[in-house]
Amino acid sequence: MKIINGTDIVEIYRIKRDIETLGDKFLSRIYTENEIKYCESKKLQKYQSYAARFAAKEAIYKALSDYIDFEYSWRDFEILNDETGKPYVKLGIKIKDLENLSITLSHCKEYAVANAIAIYK
Repeated sequence: MKIINGTDIVEIYRIKRDIETLGDKFLSRIYTENEIKYCESKKLQKYQSYAARFAAKEAIYKALSDYIDFEYSWRDFEILNDETGKPYVKLGIKIKDLENLSITLSHCKEYAVANAIAIYK
């Protein structure tokens, strides 16, 4: 068994700036329809949610990068929430020997952070 951790931190103002200047071009390149719907439902805190998901995608890539030897899209790492609100990853790609992938997200006024743990056979 091999365990790999990935962590990322993002300044929320950078994600807000990119969304405001690039709009749908940025959103559709990074986020799935489900992620956009979730983040937009957060109204005033939507940029924190977008930033947390962006950080999660970066953290996931760090945890999976030794096992990705093909082209992928940021949309292949979909960050959803279960019925209790806990975030989880829906992968749109197959990763050899991956047994489990879990994430945590957190944000405050200025930063969003995410941690991903990948467990391989």
